[in-house]
Amino acid sequence: LLPGGENNGEDYLDCAELYDSTTSTWTLTGNRNVARKYHTATVLGNGNVLVTGGLGNMGYLSITELYDPTTDTWTLTTNMNVARAYHSASILGNGNVLVTGGVNANHLKSAELY
Repeated sequence: LLPGGENNGEDYLDCAELYDSTTSTWTLTGNRNVARKYHTATVLGNGNVLVTGGLGNMGYLSITELYDPTTDTWTLTTNMNVARAYHSASILGNGNVLVTGGVNANHLKSAELY
C-alpha cells in the first residue's frame, strides 16, 4: 500500500495505491479522507493500515485514518494529541502502535500510543 504523498512538489495527494506482486501491477484504492505527505503507514495485526499525522493543506496534522483492505475503505479515527510530520510509528508486541518524535512548529520529543 502506498498512501498519498505529493504530486510534482505542489499538491498533497489523497489517493493510495496497492501493489500486487504476483501481477506486478498497481491499483488505486478508495480515496483517503485527508490529503497528506510526510506521514506514517503501519500495518496492524488485523491487516488494516493506520495512517498518522503528516503535512497537508491545513498544516501539520493530528488526523489519523484506517484503511481496510477487505472493504477498500478509509475511515477517520481518533486524532493524535499532537500534530506531527516526519515522525515514526512502530507496532508493538501487544498490537499497539507507538508514534514518536517528528516536527510541527517545534522538534518533538513526545510519543503517543494508538
